[in-house]
Amino acid sequence: MKYARIARNPHDDASASSSQPKLFALRQRDEDPWVSLESLGLAAADIAELIDVASDAAARIAAGFGDPVVGPVTLDCPVVRPSKMIAIGLNYMDHARETGASPPTAPICFAKYPNTLNGPFGDIIVDPALTSEPDYEAELAVIIGRPTRSVTAAEALEFVFGYAVANDVSARDLQRRDTQFSRSKSMDTFCPVGPWITTADEVPDPQALTIESHVNDEVRQRSSTAEMIFSVAQLISYLSKTMTLLPGDMLLTGTPHGVGIGRKPAVFLDADDVVSVEISALGRIANTVVRPQATGRAS
Repeated sequence: MKYARIARNPHDDASASSSQPKLFALRQRDEDPWVSLESLGLAAADIAELIDVASDAAARIAAGFGDPVVGPVTLDCPVVRPSKMIAIGLNYMDHARETGASPPTAPICFAKYPNTLNGPFGDIIVDPALTSEPDYEAELAVIIGRPTRSVTAAEALEFVFGYAVANDVSARDLQRRDTQFSRSKSMDTFCPVGPWITTADEVPDPQALTIESHVNDEVRQRSSTAEMIFSVAQLISYLSKTMTLLPGDMLLTGTPHGVGIGRKPAVFLDADDVVSVEISALGRIANTVVRPQATGRAS
């Protein structure tokens, strides 16, 4: 069953105080209507609360309860207020080959902060005073479903709530300058996610998914999650030995070959570029790059 957070006019500031709040909603198949938690007598303000009531919501829909969402549906970011967002660098063999890097012997982990969260069709805002090298990274996002501590790889997938499509947007010049990743990947809007969360039972093998990105009409990345150096299960196990992963935490699992910095010559995102990322069985997101008048200060 697929879960999504939906809203009317999610990018309209006035909507925050309107009588049309942002809602979580569920549907079982792509052709089915969305059913809001509210109509099921349930509520969730963030992704952790959604996970807590998801089973009850699914059972009530199966029993015929709930009202279909009427009118146009705007999909918003389905990951809301996670306690942690952890990303993995250089986790595809084909990406290691294109950068000339040696495959890591352990996962390369870094933080990407919740201020970056963006809807599946929201604008990517690039401040030209801060970066001239914005880049795309098609990624499989993993959403943790229950507290996870010191689990083995063999049992790790039992702790996954679901999967989504993500774009780990990166400022390559800041990445070079800082010699670490977090600031360069944590600008506002730099993590589009969606178009919904597909629950884990719909994804029997997260290492058998095709993943690709397009910039405008050009294919930039086309690969498979089979290329991952460390599998989803291995990543969860590795991280859980250091920290407790909580319901709603999101893991970004790395990107395949074809990123802008890996091209010769390098090609970065420009104003009005439309970046789309698609993963088989999970859906597609598409985001337009917007370069407003510089508001930051280069440093």
